Amino acid sequence: MTDLKESMKFVEGGDEYELLASDDKLTYMLIFKTENQTAILHGEQLEAFHAEFELVRQQYPAYSPDQRLAQIWDQGGYSWLAAEQEESGLN
Repeated sequence: MTDLKESMKFVEGGDEYELLASDDKLTYMLIFKTENQTAILHGEQLEAFHAEFELVRQQYPAYSPDQRLAQIWDQGGYSWLAAEQEESGLN
C-alpha cells in the first residue's frame, strides 16, 4: 500500500483525514489518520463516494476538509470497508 500511497496526489485533508487520488482519478484513498485506517476506493465504491462527497459539500459548505471527510467516513461506512480491505491484505 505504501507504493500506491506514494504514487497518489493530495486532494484535500486536515489533521485527522486525508483524501488522495491516482493521476487518472480512477482510484482514491480515504485515510483516517487518527485510527490509522485506509479505504481504497475504485469502481462502484468510488462512484458512491463521489456522490456522497458532492452531497456533503452542498449541504455543509462551511465545513473544513476534515469535517467533510469525517462526515463521509461516518455516514458511508468506510471504517467497515477499511477493516475488510485490511483483513484481505489490500492495505
